[in-house]
Amino acid sequence: MLRTLFIVGIGGFAGSIARYILSFAALKTLPIGFPLGTLLANILGCFLIGIFYGCSDRYAWFSPELRIFLTAGFCGGFTTFSSFSYENIQLFESGRYLAFAIYVGGSFAISISATAAGIAIMR
Repeated sequence: MLRTLFIVGIGGFAGSIARYILSFAALKTLPIGFPLGTLLANILGCFLIGIFYGCSDRYAWFSPELRIFLTAGFCGGFTTFSSFSYENIQLFESGRYLAFAIYVGGSFAISISATAAGIAIMR
């Protein structure tokens, strides 16, 4: 378990740095007053987690350690939206449509409300 945590932590470290660099570059390139870097990180992270899970299903050389490093670690540090997206695809593809709808709707509504509540409490 400790080894797995270390693998995820190193991947998260790399993903967080990559997200910061992408956000910084986006802001410098297009200073438009819109969180373009975050949007790009979410889209790219979702694409990458799909590639990584696809590779792990298809190729024997893609070890469980490499998968956890790239998915929970790197993509998790780069954007947690990628994990959210993948979990929703799993729910949808397994025919669990109600769970899918609750997860999508609840995640957005409750997360935004929780952020607003946190801000309100601190004001």
